[in-house]
Amino acid sequence: MTPSPEVFGTTVDDYTRCVHYATDLDIIAIRFACCDRYYPCHLCHSETADHPAQQWPRERWDQPAILCGNCWTELTISAYKTVDACPECGAAFNPRCEAHSEFYFQK
Repeated sequence: MTPSPEVFGTTVDDYTRCVHYATDLDIIAIRFACCDRYYPCHLCHSETADHPAQQWPRERWDQPAILCGNCWTELTISAYKTVDACPECGAAFNPRCEAHSEFYFQK
C-alpha cells in the first residue's frame, strides 16, 4: 500500500479540514507548486511556509496536485476542475473553492 501524502498546516481532522475551512465539503488539500507540499488552504500555507505561494502554471495541470481528504486519492488539477465530487469515492467537494482558485492555479 502506498503511504498517504503528508498534509501540512493546521488541520483539525483526518479529512484535511483546517482551522480556516472546516465544513463537511472542505475535504481537499492542494499540493502547492512552490514547495511540492499539500496544504488544506492558502491561509495554512501562508501561516506555516517560509516562502510565498506560487500558482500552478496551466501547462502543469496534468500533474497530481489535489488530494481527496475522504479516500486520499490524488487528482490532477485538470480532473479536479471538472468534478464536484471525488471520482474515486464520490465524496462531495466544496464548489466555493473556486472563489480562491487564483491563489492556486493560473487562469
